[in-house]
Amino acid sequence: MPDIQTILKQMTLEEKAALCTGASAWTTTPIERLGVPAITMTDGPHGVRRVADVNSLSAQTLPATCFPTASCQASTWNVDLIYQMAQAIAEECIALKVDIVLGPGNNMKRTPLCGRNFEYYSEDPYLAGEMASSHIRGVQSKGVGTSLKHFAVNNQEFKRFSINAEVDERTLREIYLSAYETAVKKAKPWTVMCAYNKLNGPYCSEHHQLLVEILKQEWGFDGLVVSDWGAVHDRVAALQGGCDLEMPGPQPRRVQAVVEAVRSGALDEAVLDEAVRRILNIIFKAAETPKGGTFDIDAHHELARKIAAEGMVLLKNNGILPLRQVRRMAVIGRSAMHPHFQGGGSSHINPTRVSIPFQELQKAAPEAELTYAEGYPADDSYQPAWIDQAVEHARSADVALLFIALPGYKESEGYDRPDLDLTTQQIALIKAVSHAQPNTVVILNNGSAVTMSEWIHGPAAILEGWMMGQAGGAAIADLLFGKVNPSGKLAETFPLKLSDTPAYLNYPGENGAVRYGEGLYIGYRYYDAREMPVLFPFG
Repeated sequence: MPDIQTILKQMTLEEKAALCTGASAWTTTPIERLGVPAITMTDGPHGVRRVADVNSLSAQTLPATCFPTASCQASTWNVDLIYQMAQAIAEECIALKVDIVLGPGNNMKRTPLCGRNFEYYSEDPYLAGEMASSHIRGVQSKGVGTSLKHFAVNNQEFKRFSINAEVDERTLREIYLSAYETAVKKAKPWTVMCAYNKLNGPYCSEHHQLLVEILKQEWGFDGLVVSDWGAVHDRVAALQGGCDLEMPGPQPRRVQAVVEAVRSGALDEAVLDEAVRRILNIIFKAAETPKGGTFDIDAHHELARKIAAEGMVLLKNNGILPLRQVRRMAVIGRSAMHPHFQGGGSSHINPTRVSIPFQELQKAAPEAELTYAEGYPADDSYQPAWIDQAVEHARSADVALLFIALPGYKESEGYDRPDLDLTTQQIALIKAVSHAQPNTVVILNNGSAVTMSEWIHGPAAILEGWMMGQAGGAAIADLLFGKVNPSGKLAETFPLKLSDTPAYLNYPGENGAVRYGEGLYIGYRYYDAREMPVLFPFG
């Protein structure tokens, strides 16, 4: 690695300021005369969202393996398996010429309404910290960097760009920072991404206590802090607050503002130098790993299948599973043909292939006759005729396999869910099919908890399949037919109803702020303390 201090001394003020801001949507600024290359970042966290054009935030992405999302990963409780997945992600980064993959996401599941919960591990800081640490170690073992995100207290999508999260010190430390502290100290991520929101006043991108005093000084973090894309409001204040690298670029006005602040004395050049030192260190560390080549598409697909199978949770089984000697199966639900295997937003992967559940069931039971009814539309409209058709299929079969997934727009970055319910159509469908066919199995594909009290007593079995990744269809067949024994355990509580949830009285906030009034009592801590019954408990 080149001598960073020597390079730093040779840099002009303008070059230093430019290095602290991206050159494009995904790359850093090169300093060619000093041999400082650009590095490329890309979205994660459950795969490589490599945009073909680095100057575009939303251009076509290159094919990569879509692994199960974090909610499924955490339900494996298998840190070794997550390490293997992370190594596979790193191999794809190398092949796709990516230096840093933006993940893992390590925010706590404060409320099941958070539209981005599928990207996060758990309501429990210990489990989340261990999962994130394994992910980071796996990626970085191959010479590719990670970005632990979104630091910190980014627990809702509603007004995420401006909301002020008001959290007391003990709750902040024990619940919302604990998983990050574990990952920083145990796994040493190359970068940490600061969040959009405010925390007890300042924006996270300008939060000196959070980024400098706690992260860098107290925890000993020696990597760089990168902004979430567009999270910086004041570049000079962000540098003073500990945000080393602003993304995306180019931002010539921000660069000039830094130069002028140093010249006027408003910004100590030593603060700028420290940010530059951290950025240079990561740039040259990334440059040590040659990029290019190919990755094993088949092996990674099979790994995604294994993770999906281990993460799925058998919530109910009245003895119907595993399926044996079934001659006629009614496969119902549009997600059997159009699987809902990932969420929306920046984590959306262009998969190398997709296992279609209906086709995988045909492979698993070649002697059986399968029929299909769509059951419900892609949106939340009500179509009673579709239910009637599904009931006809169910009555004439030995078993009904009912695939249920929320509309895609209900679980996505940028939006929170309005409730925890399935759609009106889906609830009516489950009730009608279960009444017509006692041997009904419901397979859920969702990113976080849903309520089931209206219909849970109808089906003979319920399998929580999560957002299962590109190979999830095959994993479902493996579990239904007993090729794999269900072993997943919930990493979050499924409540009986929304009003039972810990943050119910404090979410989504008002007047630009959300008060974390439940304090330490999130997830199972709350239900245990109140001796409150739940639908399905954590673990």
